[in-house]
Amino acid sequence: MAGRDKETINLVDSVAVTCHVFNGDQTKLALCPNSNEVHIYRKSGSSWSQECVLSEHGQRVLDMDWGAKRNRLVTCGEDRNAYVWTSEGGEWRPMLVLLRINRAATCVRWSPNEEKFAVGCGARLISICYFEVEQDWWVSKHIKKPIRSTVLSVDWHPNNYLVAAGSSDFKARVFSAYVKEIEEKPAPTPWGKKGTFGNLMAEFSNGGGGWVHSVSFSPSGNKLVWVGHDSSISVAVAGGDQVVTTIKQTHLPMLTCVFVSEKSIIAGGHDCSPYLFRHDDNAELTALQKLDVVKAKSAGTSSAMDKFRSLDKKGSTESTDSGRSASTHQNSIVDARMVGPKGAGKGISTAGVDGLVVVWNFKSLESSIAGLKIA
Repeated sequence: MAGRDKETINLVDSVAVTCHVFNGDQTKLALCPNSNEVHIYRKSGSSWSQECVLSEHGQRVLDMDWGAKRNRLVTCGEDRNAYVWTSEGGEWRPMLVLLRINRAATCVRWSPNEEKFAVGCGARLISICYFEVEQDWWVSKHIKKPIRSTVLSVDWHPNNYLVAAGSSDFKARVFSAYVKEIEEKPAPTPWGKKGTFGNLMAEFSNGGGGWVHSVSFSPSGNKLVWVGHDSSISVAVAGGDQVVTTIKQTHLPMLTCVFVSEKSIIAGGHDCSPYLFRHDDNAELTALQKLDVVKAKSAGTSSAMDKFRSLDKKGSTESTDSGRSASTHQNSIVDARMVGPKGAGKGISTAGVDGLVVVWNFKSLESSIAGLKIA
């Protein structure tokens, strides 16, 4: 990606990409083409070739995560199942996870040490899953109260003990996910001292209302960002007061967000473009600019009808003369991931309903976003 602000990957012929993730060294890419399958691609030079197709799920795969340390892939889906995939001799083998849920598994993330993972679902609970050596099986413990609706997103605190969740009951929450069977008792954190499993450490309402689509901890774990269906983005700071700052955007709702550094956030959604936000030391949240910098078009003759048609393209107010949106993504962005470790990665990747996966290179973007460094 050197010398380029982004790399656009189109592997599924305009089929919507439900979710995606790169492996630890970014040489492989796993994605779901809006089906029950997971496609794994390998990078060779500047091109990508399909390595294999994983088809253990009976219904659509909704989320996945690839552990960089242990090279294990976890997937979950509408069939209420989750699988942990391990690669042996080039062949991927699944192990079913005992989730004990009766609704779709909507989101999944490995913990930082990759000894456990969290699965959110439509059954109003979070499954914290870990490997039980005696049973030779992945088992789970449930966090239920006070969740009142579908869990749409989860993210882990860097200390490996706290998990954040956003749900369709208009709440963002932080829970203790300490599993005494496999780990030592956690030390107190700014989010709270009581670290027993399932303890509610913090709860935040989403502005004026709206589903909480995505949550993300900052690299230090002292901040939490979430985006809502009311076109809002909010950041909470851990501590006694737990200060929350919220701004509402004029564009369409965002569906995914990620803390890329302690002060910088990137979020995207129905507006088709990723946006950069900054949360400073004074707890002030500022919308900076979209990552897609639209190039000025030469003046030309066009009718009023042509202008109104151009304003009605996939939720975007900007379009080209050909009728395509001026943004890289031509439809909603549904998934954003760090490329590399949070806070030290070299970029982010976004996936959309248009079937594109786009890798945004931070170093090249620094010069294109009004000289502002992403840090």
